[in-house]
Parts: sequence; C-alpha cells; structure tokens
Amino acid sequence: VLEVHTTEPGLQFYSGNFLVGAIGKGGQAYHYRNAICLEAQHYPNSVNQQNFPLIVLDPKETYTQTTIYKFYAK
Repeated sequence: VLEVHTTEPGLQFYSGNFLVGAIGKGGQAYHYRNAICLEAQHYPNSVNQQNFPLIVLDPKETYTQTTIYKFYAK
C-alpha cells in the first residue's frame, strides 16, 4: 500500500511510456512501462484558471512544499 500526503493540491502520474532501454541504477535497463512516477504539484494550467489555487510567487517569497510517501504491507 502507498499513502501520499502532500501540501500540494495535485498529483501528476507518469507511466514510463517512453522508457526504451534507458539504463538506470545498477546498470538495469528500463523498458516500456517498467516504472511510474508520482509527482506532487499544482494543477496544470493553474495560472489561467481562476478557481484553481494561486501559483504566482513573488521574487522575495520562498516556495516550500512537503510530500511524504509511506509504503506498508496490508
């Protein structure tokens, strides 16, 4: 089981569709859909959607976010 806790409003999922023999950790070749990525972030196109959370950061502001991935057997 995977739990994801984040301060971000969205979660982007990448399915590894473009892994075609890329070499990864330990010299292991990664192939089509051999991996996934879950990336916490704001919604795509947020800057153009008035009902989405604000994403504009002023030059003197600091951006921080927290994401915790918790794995456990059920």
